[in-house]
Amino acid sequence: MTATAASPDPVESVNTFIGTKDDGNTFPGASMPFGMAHSSPIGSHYAGYRYDDPVIRGFGHFFLSGAGCYEQGGLVSILPTTGLPRSFDHRSYGARYTHDGEVGKPGYYRVRLASGITVETTATTRSGVERFTFPAGVTPHVLVNVGQANDKEPVFASSIRVVDDRTLAGTVVSQAFCGGKAYTTYFTTTFDRPFEATGNWGGADGGSGLRGQWVTFDDGPVTAATAISHVDAEGATKNLGESKGKSFDALRAAAQDAWRRELSSVEVSAAGTDRTVFYTALYHVLLQPLTGNDVDGRYRGFDNQVHHADGWTYYEYFSLWDTYRAQNQLLALLRPARAKDIARSVLAIHEQGGWLPRWAYANQETNTMTGDPVTPFLVDLWRFGALEGLEEQAYRALWQNATSVPPASSPFEGRVGNPSYLANGFVQYDKNFPKKGQDVDPHHGASATLEYALADCSLSIMAAELGHADDAAALRGRGLNYRVLWDGTVSDRGFTGFPRPKLANGEWLTPFTPQGQDGFHEGTAWQYQWLAQQDVAGLVERQGGKDASLARLDDFFAYPDLVADPAKTVREKWVVGPYNYYNQYRYNPNNEPDLHVPWMYALVGQPWKTSAVVRAAQTLFVDAPNGVTGNDDLGQMSAWYVFSALGMYPVMPGTGEFVLNAPRFSQAVIHLENGRDITITAAGADSSKLQYVRSLRVGAAPRDKAYLNYGRLKQGERLDFGLTEDPEEATWATGPGSTPPSPCTGEHPS
Repeated sequence: MTATAASPDPVESVNTFIGTKDDGNTFPGASMPFGMAHSSPIGSHYAGYRYDDPVIRGFGHFFLSGAGCYEQGGLVSILPTTGLPRSFDHRSYGARYTHDGEVGKPGYYRVRLASGITVETTATTRSGVERFTFPAGVTPHVLVNVGQANDKEPVFASSIRVVDDRTLAGTVVSQAFCGGKAYTTYFTTTFDRPFEATGNWGGADGGSGLRGQWVTFDDGPVTAATAISHVDAEGATKNLGESKGKSFDALRAAAQDAWRRELSSVEVSAAGTDRTVFYTALYHVLLQPLTGNDVDGRYRGFDNQVHHADGWTYYEYFSLWDTYRAQNQLLALLRPARAKDIARSVLAIHEQGGWLPRWAYANQETNTMTGDPVTPFLVDLWRFGALEGLEEQAYRALWQNATSVPPASSPFEGRVGNPSYLANGFVQYDKNFPKKGQDVDPHHGASATLEYALADCSLSIMAAELGHADDAAALRGRGLNYRVLWDGTVSDRGFTGFPRPKLANGEWLTPFTPQGQDGFHEGTAWQYQWLAQQDVAGLVERQGGKDASLARLDDFFAYPDLVADPAKTVREKWVVGPYNYYNQYRYNPNNEPDLHVPWMYALVGQPWKTSAVVRAAQTLFVDAPNGVTGNDDLGQMSAWYVFSALGMYPVMPGTGEFVLNAPRFSQAVIHLENGRDITITAAGADSSKLQYVRSLRVGAAPRDKAYLNYGRLKQGERLDFGLTEDPEEATWATGPGSTPPSPCTGEHPS
């Protein structure tokens, strides 16, 4: 569809500066949807650009959006100047700039440097493109820096050579994310006019250190296009063909048309700030995973060999611990054809590397984060139809992952806690356990146990439907292993019963406090106690029954304060810093482990409180550089916002069930790839107030259940919510059977 007067242009509704402050770690520059390459400014922040940084060091051509570790790209940095600097260290020659006139939109970025040079950027899928407009009377210079990148992104080696009087080419060997291994990026840069002179600093080829090439032109403006490849120099040169012979304006128009098509998959009735926040969140979701194969289909696999994606797109950069929770499902809902290629890409990692990944960066496993995120990730792709024809292949890979451990020679850790988990029902807490990368499960044994159990329950659903009955029964039993770590004697803040780490000998970790960090990854027992959505009935029983569980949720969210002042409460009573994971007992909206917990209210019988908590949490997403809560984590936080604003969230992997809440907008239409629409209405929706669901009609029939299944939604559906501001009127979905049964037991909370 195209934008009309009744449907404002979604491209113009996006503000790419949202998330560029307070460790949102997004980047404001140009990209195509799921693009391999980008063109975005670099400052002194490890993610590249920070809104309050006064200096731009250059415009890099590879970034991650919203990640948390230091090594986040900025490779092959280009900066226009009016002369040559005294030092070729970008910390010295970086340019001051002004926010006046700065523009950040999908596929286009513009800024004016203090030198008077205007920089505009756009992108193709595999190249970043800049147009430099110089002041009259100056000699245009361009610096191409291959020896430096984003702050805290090590460049181990680099090379650069002059191909002809318009073209430079070379390599950058940099460090992968979260302390990963070195990998090579090939690049080719071409200018739209010949340069008059050129020179090198640091030598054409060598190890680490300052290195680059400067070029001068007789006149401007100058357009530069830089394509990258992980395969070889030929791949980078071929990728440059996407921009060859096309003007900057034509490339910008093509990029923005691509974004318009993607963003138009969802129409919402919002205006002003609400509209900007929603479409920026959707934009951030659609940035990744990144295209991995060159234009000729070649890509570098996890065996370090070159493979060919024939008729499909190979994707890279899978932040699975984050994205299995919502971003994956949103892509599968909106773009099922792309989701099939994503699923195929993950299976290619298994084929070529011998194991399934956890946090896959380019063609290597970083072993970042803990648990077993690839299982719910792939099981949900199966549930959404993205594994059609590959079901058994995927299941065999998942069963291998769930029942064994990679050999010591493998770079993958897999479920390294399996020996204890399979024998005893828990991953042992062992701070001294050796690791192959950033993290390892026994260092966070309690949270790893909970993640394994959730994954096992999700896989049991797939196993049962594929006819593996014995496997399904075993996996269902393992899906309850969170109970093994439930200590009913531990009390905190007046509540008794919490998950507690166990040591290898089976003894409880002592001393232990539910607000401490020992045994839990980026959270505490308070946040992780709720990571048992596969067994809500059993969790409620262990928390002391329904009333006790609801009281615990009220304390967790500071619910009485939230109702009195939502915006103040979420900023003062909840976890308020992006990295304040520990010594906390409240909801952490900045991080993944408890993002599903607002919908636990609905699953325990008080769905109106889900709507209140979600509406309050949405106040953290604003039209400002600090408008993302926590790191955006390759679109996961933004996906949380998109789903919650639409009035649904995928709480339990593998079920295809969306638990419902009051929508933020009076109308939203999801245009499915099959040509059908999901239309969601909520007459009188007012995002400035707490509102609750009074009634729901699905199609022509009233529905008194707090959930809806993907199998029904994918056929096209109409959801008409009736809202109220009075919680006393919000009796919808509070009766027996209004919640889905726990998939591992079939039970409902009593």
